Amino acid sequence: MTRPATGSVLDARTLNRSYLARQLLLDRVDMAAADAVEHLVGLQAQEPGDPYVALWSRLRGFDPAGLATLLERRAAVRMTLMRTTIHLVTAGDALALRPVLQSVCARVFGSSGFRRNVAGLDLDAVLGAGREIVERAPVTAAELGRALALRWPDRHPPSLAHAVRFLLPLVQVPPRGMWGRSGAARLTTLSSWLGSPVADDGEADQLVLRYLRAFGPATVADIRTWSGLSGLRAVTERLRPRLRAYRDERGRELLDVEDGRFVDPDAPAPVRFLPQYDNLFLSHADRGRITSDASWPQDFFFYRGIVYVDGWPAAGWKLAQAGGSRARAATLAIEPVRSLKPAERSAVSAEGEALLSFLAAGAGATASGIRLGAA
Repeated sequence: MTRPATGSVLDARTLNRSYLARQLLLDRVDMAAADAVEHLVGLQAQEPGDPYVALWSRLRGFDPAGLATLLERRAAVRMTLMRTTIHLVTAGDALALRPVLQSVCARVFGSSGFRRNVAGLDLDAVLGAGREIVERAPVTAAELGRALALRWPDRHPPSLAHAVRFLLPLVQVPPRGMWGRSGAARLTTLSSWLGSPVADDGEADQLVLRYLRAFGPATVADIRTWSGLSGLRAVTERLRPRLRAYRDERGRELLDVEDGRFVDPDAPAPVRFLPQYDNLFLSHADRGRITSDASWPQDFFFYRGIVYVDGWPAAGWKLAQAGGSRARAATLAIEPVRSLKPAERSAVSAEGEALLSFLAAGAGATASGIRLGAA
């Protein structure tokens, strides 16, 4: 599709298809896992298995062992970044992004009950003690809180731990997040894990440009929703000579990189299963480009993955396992939120069977089939 002229009004379907293309969801692509993670500016990862589903739906021939190897070799890490949520990013992006987002972590901690519970303490002393503990050996948040409470016994241990978790750049070390394995979220500092210092601060310009390339065109409010950053109006004004501006159907300004990808609004959008948490769904103040006007309970997709049919959410999905450790059977339950045409049901079933085989293999379970309900 020819790139729209600056100032053009972009309808919801144009935004939908172009967004899916930028998110690698119109066609599975041949791309290395690390390159895909960087293109997407990280993968939402508080559920350890979510990044694997996210890449399975985007990459042709995705090998989950390759992503696990990145974590094991410290070429990728799991840490608190955008919106103070856990993301899986490459090591290079961890070092580049965390200084930009440090202010977000500090602001969220500062407005929390955890901050009130440590009022009056020398936070530099708390952070110094926390750094020493986690760099001695990776520990869980509970272990960190108990260790800090030995020095500050009159303070709430979880609040002491949260001060360190929010204000120091920490990573969750393997086996947490490894394919086919499990492990507690044990923490150490990013700098000690990678053997590289973390800068004290950074500018948001490159982060905004990368967001627009993967999530745009977007409003300033969208960028804020995705990142958690404040003061973005000044950033976008500084970048304006390098940006294109459009309007949505409600008249709001949409900013974009000059080479932003657009595709035909009539391009077919195949069935895609996305994980419980995916930035596709979480990265705009107005989700209209990816939710349409379909009516479904606001919390329907909580604790479920989302099935997209023709570019819009049409069902939720969940993996269920039963049986003992040696004979587990895995079933994929799919709950439509609208009536599916026969061809759509067939496509959903086929993609669901493929996902079930992928997930069952990672869980060491036997795929026992899908259950596709009626809307």
